[in-house]
Amino acid sequence: MKQLKLTGFVIFFLFLTESLTLPTQPQEVDDASITQKFIEDNVGYITIIAFAQYIQEASFEEAEMLVKAMTEHRDKCLADRTLPECSKLANEVLLENICAMEGLPQKYNFSHCCHKADFERRLCFFHNKKADIGLLPPLPTLDPEEKCQTYKNNRESFLNNYVYEVSRRNPFIFAPTLLTAAARFEEMTKTCCEEQEKANCFQTKAEPFIYYLKALSSYQKNACGALMKFGPQILQSINIAVLSQKFPKIEFKQLTSLLEDVSSKYDGCCEGDVVQCIRGRIKVMSHICSKQDSISSKIKDCCEKKIPERGECIVYSNKDDRPNDLSFREAKFIESDNVCEKRDADQETFMAEFLYEYSRRHPELSTPELLRIAKVYEDLLKECCNMENPPECYRHAENRFNETTEKSLKIVERECEHFQNLGKDDLKYHYLINLTKLAPQLSTEELTFLGKEMVMALTTCCTLSEEFACVDNLVDLVLGELCGINENRNINPAVDHCCKTNFAFRRSCFESLEADKTYVPPSASQGLFTFHADLCQAHNEELQRKKDRFLVNLLKLKPELSGEELWSLLADFTNVVEKCCKAQEPEACFKEESPKGSQ
Repeated sequence: MKQLKLTGFVIFFLFLTESLTLPTQPQEVDDASITQKFIEDNVGYITIIAFAQYIQEASFEEAEMLVKAMTEHRDKCLADRTLPECSKLANEVLLENICAMEGLPQKYNFSHCCHKADFERRLCFFHNKKADIGLLPPLPTLDPEEKCQTYKNNRESFLNNYVYEVSRRNPFIFAPTLLTAAARFEEMTKTCCEEQEKANCFQTKAEPFIYYLKALSSYQKNACGALMKFGPQILQSINIAVLSQKFPKIEFKQLTSLLEDVSSKYDGCCEGDVVQCIRGRIKVMSHICSKQDSISSKIKDCCEKKIPERGECIVYSNKDDRPNDLSFREAKFIESDNVCEKRDADQETFMAEFLYEYSRRHPELSTPELLRIAKVYEDLLKECCNMENPPECYRHAENRFNETTEKSLKIVERECEHFQNLGKDDLKYHYLINLTKLAPQLSTEELTFLGKEMVMALTTCCTLSEEFACVDNLVDLVLGELCGINENRNINPAVDHCCKTNFAFRRSCFESLEADKTYVPPSASQGLFTFHADLCQAHNEELQRKKDRFLVNLLKLKPELSGEELWSLLADFTNVVEKCCKAQEPEACFKEESPKGSQ
């Protein structure tokens, strides 16, 4: 699971399992009544997800109050669908109920959203979501025995609380993913509560589960960030590249039909309209399975499964075999004399078909690399089609493509060299230093998270045969996390330029960045480097987190420090902890031995 079976990694967002109480008749996916029944049966989970993602600071008790209101609305409409309020869209009813909760808009500072209507209101609530979850209390942890007893005593409240806690900490994850997570969590709880070694069972099963959620979160945020910052065209290009690689035998006409379903669901999913998002997911799954003969030979068994297993089966299915009649290059885009005429007739369709043809022929390339190639080709045609002899100009396109891929390959090779030459901790410090110098305005939590994600990407990919595509895909997701979803997110001029100028080439843009020169460090450390005896009780992982925070905060305070000075101060931190935790009075020792250079 850790390697996410990379053949399926970048398409997780398309095919996640719709779980829980969704009816399971194999061939009735496209029946609107089945989708509606799923929504009605899961109104509690759906309400909690939407509420906790929109209003992250709100309490579980407040979420339960909204569940009660939405359940009453459902029951009223089930009894009489002709009532005026039953003709409203589910998300509209949800937001109305949130705004109607006494004192809540003022308490959590979203009353300005309640004064808006329709699309403006939805967008306002979307912008209210906060990627930095440092404002939330630490995730509550229960002793395994206590967890099992709580589940046994009140299953519904236990699972609702889980969905609430995960949703508020992952405000941009799509609702179907969180519903799948709830089903998996319950399955894990049932299994582990039967075990003798409960703690060990939870720990073993939780690791791939957490990684699964993180992977989905990153991809979905990246896709929505592309939509919000660059518009639907870039998202369409991502989907073309991903689907053409996964299903190389699909005809272009069939692909464009599937893309309509895939693309239409993103408005709801990215805005946080959980009901529209769920409907969109089921429609995509229905489309794929209803046309499987012309899409893929690898999903027949998957499409015969019941719905809770179907989506995940498709995710983990291998890329389809390359069609026997598929040539290694598509000559009509390079050797034809009338390329410019075809492009001018319908540029959008022409470029979409080029990306489709190139992607299905190059399963070894990453999604960002395929977008780079498409951009290089588009720019080349702009240049060539204004020349006296366009064919002579664009016939050399393959050379341009190869040059582009070589540049990207060198970046990946350099990163994997860091992985080979540095230990895991030093590799993390390397990226923590680089990221903090580039974007010191980000919170310490965000920077330590990004550093960890970079290490995870290289650890996962740098020993695989698919090293290039794997590294490039995963590092691009880390950059997506850094850039964020909201188009109005500003970090500093240089980083903003890389995040907003060109989606396909943002990786190379970040490669050329130096330390931010506009950053003004705080005038005082504000106790950031004051240590206490509680460090001695910290487990290794917690101590490591504090060490990471120390490094980032030190660099935020003194950005001019050289690499050598930083390594030296990091060693001082380690030595102080070791020395004071052995002292008779650790607190007094920490007071006396603050790390040199942090004053």
